Amino acid sequence: MKKMIKKVIAPVLVITVLFAVLRPFCIQDGKCNYFLLLLLMGIPFGIGKMCVWMVPRGFDLGGTLAVWMMNFLIGGLIGSIVLLAMIGQAIIYLCVFLITGIHKIPRIK
Repeated sequence: MKKMIKKVIAPVLVITVLFAVLRPFCIQDGKCNYFLLLLLMGIPFGIGKMCVWMVPRGFDLGGTLAVWMMNFLIGGLIGSIVLLAMIGQAIIYLCVFLITGIHKIPRIK
């Protein structure tokens, strides 16, 4: 049951909270821009996975902000891939959990 909580319930709960918080920022002309939403939702997952940060040196304020935004953009791209992999892993683990649970039901006495 601990694996179920760790691999299915916790990631789905985090993704749901991120979706609820970030969705209002992605509404454009009454429609949701899902690519922007996926990019914003990927930032918390991707920043920790980035191996190299570009550190702005010798730039003015505009150049420094551009380098930081590029860091967040790359982190969002990496994080969106990690986010989709987490969703896939949760679906696969839930299917495995249900199949093994169905096979264990007749054995319970």
